[in-house]
Amino acid sequence: MGRNLTQSGLLSFMTVTASSGSPRVSPQLYDTLPLSSVRQAEQQDRFPDGGELDTLITFFRSGNDRLDAARLLASNAESIVARAANRIFVGGTPLSFLEAPLSSGEVSSKDATPLAADQVAFQDSVRTFTGTESSASKGNFLSRLLQGNDDGDVRIVLPTGFTAISVAKYGPGNMRKSVRDLGWFLRYVGYALVAGDPSILAVNTRGLRDLLEKGCSLLATNVALQEMRAASAALLRDRPEARRLTIECFDVLLKELAVPTPSTRQKLGSSVRQGLQLPAIYALASETAQRFEMRSGLSGAEKAEIIRAAYRQVFERDIAKGYSQTPCEVEASQLVQGKLSMREFIRALGKSKEYRTQFYGRFVNSRVVELAYRHFLGRGISSLEEFRKAFSIVSNQGLNGLVDVLINGAEYAQTFGEETVPYLRDLGEEAQESAGWGSNRRLFRFSAPFESAPQYVTLYAAYRQPLGDQHVYGGGNDPIGNQYGAIFPSATASVSTRPAPFGYDTRRLLVSNGLTQPGQMDSPQFRSSRPRRLGPTVVRLQQIATGGNSIPRRAGQPSIRGTESSTQAVIKAVYVQVLGNTGYATERVESAENRLENGDINLREFIRLVARSSPFRRRYWEGLYITKAIEVMHRRLLGRPTFGRWEIDALFDTAARQGFYGLVDALINSPEFSECFGDDTVPYERFITPKDLTSRRAPTWKEQLNLEAQIEFNLRTRPEIKSGSSFKTTGDITPRNLQSKANSSIDNWVRSAPLPKSDSRESSIALTKPESTTTNQKQPSWTAKVSFKGSASPEVPGARLSRALDSQDVAGFASKIGISSWIELRPPFTEDELKYAVEETYRQLLDFIPFEGERLTSAESKLRNLDINLAEFIEAVAMSDTFQQRLSRIAPLKVAPAASLALLGRTASPSEVAEFLKTRAEEGQRQAISNLMKRRNPADCNRLLQIKLSSFSGRTPFSNLKKMRGEQILAPTELTTGSQLEALVFPSKESSRSKFDSTTSQPFSKQAFAVSIQERQQPGLANALQTKDASGFSRRGGISSSIQLKAPFTEEELQIAVSETYRQLLNRIPLDNERLDTAESQLRNMDIDLSGFVKSIAMGDAFQNRLFSMSPLRAAAAAGLALLGRASTPAEVSEFLITRARDGQQQATLYFLNKRKEEDADEVPQINGMNTSPGQDQATVIRTSMLYRGNAGLNPPMDSPL
Repeated sequence: MGRNLTQSGLLSFMTVTASSGSPRVSPQLYDTLPLSSVRQAEQQDRFPDGGELDTLITFFRSGNDRLDAARLLASNAESIVARAANRIFVGGTPLSFLEAPLSSGEVSSKDATPLAADQVAFQDSVRTFTGTESSASKGNFLSRLLQGNDDGDVRIVLPTGFTAISVAKYGPGNMRKSVRDLGWFLRYVGYALVAGDPSILAVNTRGLRDLLEKGCSLLATNVALQEMRAASAALLRDRPEARRLTIECFDVLLKELAVPTPSTRQKLGSSVRQGLQLPAIYALASETAQRFEMRSGLSGAEKAEIIRAAYRQVFERDIAKGYSQTPCEVEASQLVQGKLSMREFIRALGKSKEYRTQFYGRFVNSRVVELAYRHFLGRGISSLEEFRKAFSIVSNQGLNGLVDVLINGAEYAQTFGEETVPYLRDLGEEAQESAGWGSNRRLFRFSAPFESAPQYVTLYAAYRQPLGDQHVYGGGNDPIGNQYGAIFPSATASVSTRPAPFGYDTRRLLVSNGLTQPGQMDSPQFRSSRPRRLGPTVVRLQQIATGGNSIPRRAGQPSIRGTESSTQAVIKAVYVQVLGNTGYATERVESAENRLENGDINLREFIRLVARSSPFRRRYWEGLYITKAIEVMHRRLLGRPTFGRWEIDALFDTAARQGFYGLVDALINSPEFSECFGDDTVPYERFITPKDLTSRRAPTWKEQLNLEAQIEFNLRTRPEIKSGSSFKTTGDITPRNLQSKANSSIDNWVRSAPLPKSDSRESSIALTKPESTTTNQKQPSWTAKVSFKGSASPEVPGARLSRALDSQDVAGFASKIGISSWIELRPPFTEDELKYAVEETYRQLLDFIPFEGERLTSAESKLRNLDINLAEFIEAVAMSDTFQQRLSRIAPLKVAPAASLALLGRTASPSEVAEFLKTRAEEGQRQAISNLMKRRNPADCNRLLQIKLSSFSGRTPFSNLKKMRGEQILAPTELTTGSQLEALVFPSKESSRSKFDSTTSQPFSKQAFAVSIQERQQPGLANALQTKDASGFSRRGGISSSIQLKAPFTEEELQIAVSETYRQLLNRIPLDNERLDTAESQLRNMDIDLSGFVKSIAMGDAFQNRLFSMSPLRAAAAAGLALLGRASTPAEVSEFLITRARDGQQQATLYFLNKRKEEDADEVPQINGMNTSPGQDQATVIRTSMLYRGNAGLNPPMDSPL
């Protein structure tokens, strides 16, 4: 029995700490009473009911009794196993084959003579057989007879055909395994007793029937379990509840051994999906999700619960309970009445507006596909081909097409059918692919809707990349390459689920740490390689012989002794290499140090003792996962990281079988340690990882290698420094740290070299320097007259520049080259031409070249593939958010010229400006841009029209250059009067327009005021001032007239009044979520008047926060200007500040609201304090005019009188 159990490997899963193999996920492989009690409440998103709470209360109250019963079984484990083994084996003592004791056993007296193992086993066997239990000897015959009736439920029934097994024929190996397995069965009964649920037994014994029938007698196993059940029940006779649960656990064992091995769950595969099998024990151990199936005979409450389960599956939360949302109410009613299937109801939920808003509009198509697979199929994406197919569907057909394809598929029909609510097919439901393990775990989390980044497309793309330079079991197992301690990357910060599909035979690439020709990895040359002079320091123990003989003997070994200085240095090097530091006083192994100094042990044994010490164990074993501990110990003792999985698995097996000390011995006794370090060398770091090499490099500047550089073999003449010939006096200033321009040898050197051929469109550096036609030698700007008074008269700074500007000839100053008229991109074109055109388009429209994340990659790709021309690409950039936001920040009258200059390469005419403003006000800014693009000439479809400024080569006087440049700027061909512009800008305000027209000059004729290009030597304003006729120039408009809102009013009048009120008090139109919807609704329903609406805004958070952000005096001035339309008087400011300090800012605001006149109740507050009126002093008028500057309602200037 033991042989087959061990060889099958099933008992390897019989552990409560088993996991799925990933450190990120550790599923519960058995059930407990608290988990099974609250699981249904957790799946239904509700609180536990009364019955579930009573079960929990009973479980916790009986906890001490169950723990005591488990301890009692554990302390008598050998007796129970011996009773069962003696029943099924004959011809020997079965318990003598037990390798390790099952329990602590009974404490013998101090005077007792110690017995051998077989003698102890025989004594326990005899005691078990004779029935020496203390409980069996108590009472008289009648009491024992009554107690015998209690054992009726554990009566041993021998099955037909049972025969005892001979120990001699069975063999010692099989006997050891069988006795060990009986102890395991009893141990798991104790686990189930503590957990309060026997499911752990069902999980680990399901399917053992077939194995036992092939290897040993199934009948003998049945009889042994019955004997163990009877013995355990006898021990727990005084604990009825624990006795009942123990008997139930043994009954589960007997029942599971009688059931044949169930078939595995099959996961059908396809050409793009992997077919897998799930063993039945995993399906039994999983936390099965609750199934919800709609049936006609269910009650109304049950059907409502099933509909809520559908909401939880599709929307990942109970939106009906949490948000009072019930999507698809009509379909839900039809589902309850039986007119609609659950499959069609799930389809309706997927196509609902709520689902589209939450899981489609907020995500990219890649993430939409991933979430749809979770919601409608209950799983993640299996392969890259499956993702590509779904991505193509959602791109071409949208969300509705994707939902139809998933629900109409054969997988949905086979898994859920017509009436079952989809559920998550997680661990235990079906076999899981290891390919998308990390992405599946993240997709099944509750926070999946809040992660917008796609997981699977990047995951499967990473599979196609080469393997990274990291640990074969994950990058988190590589320690940071420092000397002290074992520091690993954080397991919670920046965790990466990217795969590392290292095979079993994959070998990691390591970097030599200064070794001489290490050769092939894991070869004799690799192990015997020694470091170079610049490599790591090699420390050896120099030993000398003692005694009179050449090879003295001490206990059969040569006596050796190291010098005191060398030994201490070696001991220090050992501590630094093995422990990471020189070792604290309490961490040093002093006895081993003395033995090394005396020559009793060699250096290799001293390293072994230090590695087996408690400081080393505490640092590199106890607090680390085994894989990490193996990696660190491998670096410390062998001086290199591990090669791959095959090496780690071998050390892992050693650690599992022999523990920490066995692992240390395996590393030190390895052939690699012997060949690399021997018995007299301290281990050193031989190899490191590429990541360690990168982290240890000091940051420095490296010149980039120029592969196209050419070597010049011609020798150049070294320029000679010429001494200056100027005369210096005591009044001259000697330049410090700057080279004198007159004595510059570099200047003469550059000048003597031949000038390159200059293009007509480029200006050379030499053209910007003064030239002389007589000689190439640089003449000093002045000479001293030494023969006279000995004084010097230097030239005035800037004299030459002044003379050049005064004359018509610039004498060597070249004009700045202008911008070309257009950039043309005609197919076929090169990549450089495309890149140049695209960058110039970005630079002209956006005034900068955007980053990679801001570029219009889709439009650039279409332009590269000739799907669009350059004009359409320009329109795409113009329609982008960046260009639109740039125009939105410009004043309205400047938007049209700026857009025309960027798109058409010229300024806009007045009619174009008027049309642009009208279209922008009625249809939006994007439509105005679209209409402006239609004015382009069709012949310019492949051109980027730039500003037309002609360039001039050579040298041109500044006066002529200025005149020629001015002539190139296109002038507007039409003129618009002030009244016409007012009508276009404000078409809806009839009253304001009529009032404005009454004060505007009459329209004038174009012929009377036409200006040609040649006559535009003076600005238009100067021409208007010189003439007596000021036609076309209207008076600057002041503050608009008051806006009243009296009932009845239209919706347009209401919106104007509301907008002006916001603008007066808040200096802006608030966003939709900042607007006072309640106050606007009351104003629309005439529940409040306009003054009440003004009061609501003034008492709101937006207005109050603006006042809080100012100083007290400025807050008083701003509040008065916004609410009263004028500057506050000193008395009002004082009252505002007193009220604000005493009662708060809102009461101070009410003070200003109460000072408004009653006749202004239906008027929007406006600036009316700039005109003198009776009763208003001149100081208030001055302060109001100082406060009001354009649109600065609540932002008084810094130099205001307040």
